[in-house]
Order: sequence, then C-alpha cells, then structure tokens
Amino acid sequence: MNWYAVRAIYRFEMARARRTLLQSVVSPVLTTCLYFVVFGAAIGSRITEVEGVSYGAFIVPGLIMLMLLTQSVSNASFAIFMPRFSGTVYEVLSAPISHYEIVLGYVGAAATKSVILGLIVLATANLFVPLEIQHPVWMMLFLILTACTFSLLGFIIGIWADNFEKLQFVPLLIITPLAFLGGTFYSINMLPPVWQTITLLNPVVYLISGFRWSFYGMADVNVALSLAMILLFLGGCLTLVWWIFKTGYRLKA
Repeated sequence: MNWYAVRAIYRFEMARARRTLLQSVVSPVLTTCLYFVVFGAAIGSRITEVEGVSYGAFIVPGLIMLMLLTQSVSNASFAIFMPRFSGTVYEVLSAPISHYEIVLGYVGAAATKSVILGLIVLATANLFVPLEIQHPVWMMLFLILTACTFSLLGFIIGIWADNFEKLQFVPLLIITPLAFLGGTFYSINMLPPVWQTITLLNPVVYLISGFRWSFYGMADVNVALSLAMILLFLGGCLTLVWWIFKTGYRLKA
C-alpha cells in the first residue's frame, strides 16, 4: 500500500475544502438549519409528536441523512471530475499508485468531509431541540457507511459525467427527491397502506429509517434490512468502480 500517495490525494482534497470553507461547510450547514427551522416551525406546530418523539427532534436524523447523501455525492464527483476536465487525471493514472489507492484517497476525503458536516449539523440541531442518541455506535456506523457508499457513487458520477450539467443531475434530480420522499420529514407509517408499499421501493427509506433508529429506537423498516441495503449498495458501487478501472471507461479516452 502506497500510503504516501494516498495521503497526498487525501490532503489535497481536504485542503481544497479548507480553501472553499464557505461553500464546503457553511453553505450546506446553513441550508440544513433552514430546513430544520422552516419545516420544524411550520409543520411542528401542527404535528407535535411522531411515535412519542417531538417533531423537531424527529426530523433531525432525516435532515442529516439528506445533507450527507447530497454532499457525499457532490464532493466525490467534483473531486474526480475536475482532474478529468483539466486533463491532470492522466498524471495521477501514470503515477506509481494503484487504482485502489486512487479511489481510497478521493473517496476517503469526500467521506471524511461529509461525516464532519453531519456531526456539525447534529451539534447545531442540538441547540434547537433536545436530542437523544440511544445507540451512538450504530449511529456512527450508519453515518460512516452511508458517507463512504455515496462518496463511491459520486466518484462513479464524476467519471461518467462529461459536463457540469450531468455532474449535478443525479444529486439534484434523483437523490434529493428520493430523500424527500423517503421519510425525511415524516414516518412512512403515516401514509396510506398503498403508498407505504410503494415507498418501500425507495432505497433511501432504509438509510433514513436505520439512522433514525440509532437515535430513538424507532424504525419504519427492520434495522437489519436497513444495514443490509447499505452494504448491498456499497458492494454495487465497489463493483462499478472495479469495472471502470478494468475497462478504462471515460479514463483512457
């Protein structure tokens, strides 16, 4: 393992986040807090509790997961897209570093930034509502696994995209709507039976449900199923990344 090369990529990406602190940290945290204030105030006045948990506290895990999904994808996709766009990716590919180490550097940095943002949002939300984390170890496990999985997805998108419009297509038009419809602001048990069944086809439901369980011990779906879905998605992303480097898709052209 060439840890020097991995560390070089990782430190470069983390340094880029520090140089763009307003965009990388302040903006997503502020946006998530606005979601919390607006939805918590507007809907919380009508829905006081959800399954014994105050509505303001109930939406916190969903908002953290919403931010985590979008930021993980955006950070990783932009990190690999810009070297492709400028042509410097060929210098990385020709360096004495394996494909595994390249992915580890880029995805590791993107996941780290997303986890840090998630913890900042968690600390900020605690200023507004009292939070209870019944399973802190599982909370961190869900947080890290989700960040790594969607950072891998972002890495794949960054290689697939050939312009900035495609780079933003998946986070804005696919992931964000799925997160809104996946129980971020409500429990799927509040839906009619038909819509509950349809909602279970949304993979984000399992992520939000498992993460919320780590806070309050309540879940829309079985926790083991939530964990299995994350691991399945992680395995799928790893397989796609392996195929990309094996075939040179969008890298050798």
